[in-house]
Amino acid sequence: MTAKGVWTATALAITLIAVATFSENIILRNTKTERVTVIYWEKWTGGEGDEMGRIVDWFNKSQDKIFVKYLAISGVQDKTILATSGGNPPDVAGLWGDQLTSNVDIGELTDISQLAKDAGIKGEDYIPTYWNSCRPYGKLYALPSTPASTAMHVNRALVPDRYKDPANAPKTIEELDKLVDEISVKKDGRIVLAGYLPAEPGWWNWGWGCVFGGKMWDGKKFTIDSPENVRAFTWAASYAKKFGVSETQNFQSGFGSFSSPQNPYLGGKVAMEMQGVWMANFISLYKPDLDWYAAPFPHPADRPDLKNVNFVGMDVLAIPKGARHPKEAFEFIKFVQRQDVMESLCSGHGKNSPLVKVTENFFKNHKNKYIRLFDSLARDKNAVSIPLVGVWPAVGDEMKNSFSEITLGRKTPQQSLHDVQVRVDAIWLRYQAQMVQKQ
Repeated sequence: MTAKGVWTATALAITLIAVATFSENIILRNTKTERVTVIYWEKWTGGEGDEMGRIVDWFNKSQDKIFVKYLAISGVQDKTILATSGGNPPDVAGLWGDQLTSNVDIGELTDISQLAKDAGIKGEDYIPTYWNSCRPYGKLYALPSTPASTAMHVNRALVPDRYKDPANAPKTIEELDKLVDEISVKKDGRIVLAGYLPAEPGWWNWGWGCVFGGKMWDGKKFTIDSPENVRAFTWAASYAKKFGVSETQNFQSGFGSFSSPQNPYLGGKVAMEMQGVWMANFISLYKPDLDWYAAPFPHPADRPDLKNVNFVGMDVLAIPKGARHPKEAFEFIKFVQRQDVMESLCSGHGKNSPLVKVTENFFKNHKNKYIRLFDSLARDKNAVSIPLVGVWPAVGDEMKNSFSEITLGRKTPQQSLHDVQVRVDAIWLRYQAQMVQKQ
């Protein structure tokens, strides 16, 4: 980096720390209470932010010793890191679960294992995939706020009668491919309707190998160019060949934003789509008359053991190192883990609960009519979460780029994944060296 670049980066860091600190000071000055004030930064805005605000109010009214001051803040991940480095972090940070390990590696989060043990919070109370994702290196650094799982969403109006019942949804990849060939529509060389597109919405392009039995990480090293991953990306590339690379690009260029009626699934341009439990919220908001259902994503015909593969993730609550009131902060986090509180929050967000025990009322009154399916998928042995490796964000980006170059026909799956493997191995070695030096 040049001297100018160093000064620019330094100035930006100082500015962000100042913004974060200034924001906190405003909150503290406006707080009129004799209680211990816990500062909570969260990324959510809109309805999701309002729901957490309701939980904060509930906690504040439930006792008279702690007052949680809640602030929705953009760029919460980076600002929390900078504020922590500057010695003035929030007491609670609402973070993305997929970045938890990298935060731990740079020493920015508090180990809450003992606090959880003293509070009687145990791993057996949680669905395993969610609990394990909170425990990089076997230590507890966060607890869930709201989780999610994924499934195939089907627009009934765009599939033949034999597929209108969820019980008859395509069970295998091969059946899905045939259905896509049957219902997709082209007119004058243009795609009018795509039965399915692996690239839509594109949030799990890194993970298609898992659908075919592949893994990104074996516990010691990355396994990017495994035969299963090559098979998966070859399948994804077959859709570009099916529809045409340029035709697919032109088709996708006409898609509206996710949060709008012009969303390709909501707008009837894509008949089937892998999506999360939250999709019911957007259907209700932007296309309430849509006749849809959710079903497990298909598996390869020769791999029935891969039934119910789905991607899971979650948002988490963590305590940054150097927080002024860690014990009081944990009291709030513990409150959120209470079954009635967690169910209220997850219901408000339209998501499944991370807890093993779920009340019948949660299912009965949930806004997603297929919530039982999403709950069962999260509990399945084939639920896929990201590897607990701090370098994962960079690896995930590499996988997404590989998906693009493969589906655009720029490289074969074998060549692209081999190239990614080489780059990722180098990234991982460099990352390990940096972490050793830091420690």
